[in-house]
Amino acid sequence: MTIPLFAGFMLGLSLILPIGAQNAFVLRLGLKGEHVLAVCLTCALSDAVLILLGVAGFAQISAIMPWAEPVMRYAGATFLIVYGARSFISAFAVDTGLQLSGTATTTLERALLTCLAFTWLNPHVYLDTVVLIGSISTQFDEGREMFALGAMLASFTFFFSLGYGARLLRPFFVRPGTWRFLDGAIGLVMWITAARVLLGSTSA
Repeated sequence: MTIPLFAGFMLGLSLILPIGAQNAFVLRLGLKGEHVLAVCLTCALSDAVLILLGVAGFAQISAIMPWAEPVMRYAGATFLIVYGARSFISAFAVDTGLQLSGTATTTLERALLTCLAFTWLNPHVYLDTVVLIGSISTQFDEGREMFALGAMLASFTFFFSLGYGARLLRPFFVRPGTWRFLDGAIGLVMWITAARVLLGSTSA
């Protein structure tokens, strides 16, 4: 059962690692030391709910419409390939680090509302969690729950590491080389996952 857990963790981590509005917001609050626990918990729990909906939903859909699983599997593999390619392109194109601006204090209410907006109003979140993770979870007949748990653990690990480790990571995040390495690693994980999805479909 450790294989589905590890697969879910690695996929979840690779999907959440790319820097975006949500991650930059968590990083900024972490650097300022503001509402770190509440914001990290909100992000991780939101991901957990979406992952659970995706995994449970695709199990039901596959039972009712058998054709949906292979369609979404190929769509997910295509997305992973494109996403990986974009990460590799970004690794060569990036020339600046993360810039932090503004020093005004953020209220807890504003921080949570902003965090929820970044999560639930972002269409890519649904594609990553509900569609992609949900479709790939169907490969694990006996370990779907462990796969989902691994993806959830990735979210908790990432957000709390980012929030509480932000101050320690600040000297690295301002260096362009850090983002090149990170984007390159993300691209590699994406392509490996895409290959696993496609090979799994041909052996089925």
